[in-house]
Amino acid sequence: MYSFIRTFKLKLLIYLLALTALAVFLKSDFTDWLQLQLQSQSLCACEKCLSEDNLLALHRLRGLEEPFLSVNTTLSEDAFNWWKLIQGEQRDFFYYRATVQKLFELFPPVADLKKPSSDSCRTCAVVGNSVNLKGTHYGPLIDFQDVVMRMNAAPIKGYESDVGTKTTHRVMYPESAVDLDHSTHLVLFPFKIQDLEWLIKAFTTGFFGRSYAPLKTKIKANRDLVMVINPAFMKYVHQIWLENKGDYPSTGFMALILALQICDEVHVFGYGADDDGNWSHYFEILPIKQFKTGPHPGQHEYAVIQQLAKNGTVTFYKGR
Repeated sequence: MYSFIRTFKLKLLIYLLALTALAVFLKSDFTDWLQLQLQSQSLCACEKCLSEDNLLALHRLRGLEEPFLSVNTTLSEDAFNWWKLIQGEQRDFFYYRATVQKLFELFPPVADLKKPSSDSCRTCAVVGNSVNLKGTHYGPLIDFQDVVMRMNAAPIKGYESDVGTKTTHRVMYPESAVDLDHSTHLVLFPFKIQDLEWLIKAFTTGFFGRSYAPLKTKIKANRDLVMVINPAFMKYVHQIWLENKGDYPSTGFMALILALQICDEVHVFGYGADDDGNWSHYFEILPIKQFKTGPHPGQHEYAVIQQLAKNGTVTFYKGR
């Protein structure tokens, strides 16, 4: 009887060891297989798809929030409380939700985004406003891209050879707003509830409120191409990409991270300080030397862009 029990225990131990070894092998084999499948199934027609990098390399996307507000977006109170501190918003979460509801009675309920396709390659130019663009002659290269994102009120006329002429998406907030043609997307980065109210009234009755800078009463743009950034996405960029450095991210940096979500291949222009370390725009003469980036962590943002360029996630054209 003792001999039988000992033999049984030995066989059971051998069985369990074999089962464990098989499980480890299968797990490893499945992981390798999944990795190969992700690498072999091209998600776009580019030579290297950014979407593949997102799946396999960009660990920062682990906390990704939906970039655009939609009628289905559920903003958490935690994200709202972070967002309201940016410019001292005093109104509460319920007022915000009521304003968003009015927003989508006027504008598209869901942002029109094309999904990756194995037979297309969506290339994107993110055009910042750095003085480093002057004299670069990047214009034709910028215009060659499918999506061209420009920032705020940055002018084109008189700078075509350096910045191009094409615009598909104009990133702005109310204090930096400009009129657009019928084919350009208005991409609003809201920093307070008043920004959402401005968008509604600038397309309808006219907006007559005040802010720290003059505001356009009305704006010319195609309301069917309006897109509004999700406050939770802004928080995600600040916490995950910038590690909470600075008060909040710059519009230009958030636009670049946005491009990683909507394009297969991203080309970055017009970011960074000049040779003397001054941050200024290609369309102005800097009146004050040693001008910095205010509440935004400019140096850290630039370091992240350089990192993305180094690992091949974006192509960065530094300029002069």
